Amino acid sequence: MTRLLFMCVANSARSQMAEAIARNAAPEGVQVFSAGSRPSRVNPYAVEALKEIGIDPSDQYSKGVDDIPIDKIDMAITLCVEEVCPVFPRPVKLAAWPLPDPAGKGGTDDDILNGFRAVRDEIQKRIQALFAEWPPKEDA
Repeated sequence: MTRLLFMCVANSARSQMAEAIARNAAPEGVQVFSAGSRPSRVNPYAVEALKEIGIDPSDQYSKGVDDIPIDKIDMAITLCVEEVCPVFPRPVKLAAWPLPDPAGKGGTDDDILNGFRAVRDEIQKRIQALFAEWPPKEDA
């Protein structure tokens, strides 16, 4: 397995953070992508949350599923919980990491950024666990 895709709806927060963190932690030979069913723009709070842990996502942008090499993806991970996640258009190894959308929360700038930090930290834990046993077992 060499190509990993993270998916959510807007490809603006969760999947962008997952792409950046996974690229930073990926074993040699693993390519990482992200996409959304309705791409918008990378959320500035996601950028800030990533920069806090030393990851610069400035080369990333919101992409639709048609913008990535769908025919070459080996595993897709969805990150949606309160909305309908995109469906991967062909059979691959699938996993669901239902995480709340920090972009949908209100409050002060600090409240919003804290929401992004919480989701970022959970994504980071899950990616570390995923790559600790890479490649994933077929029944995982």
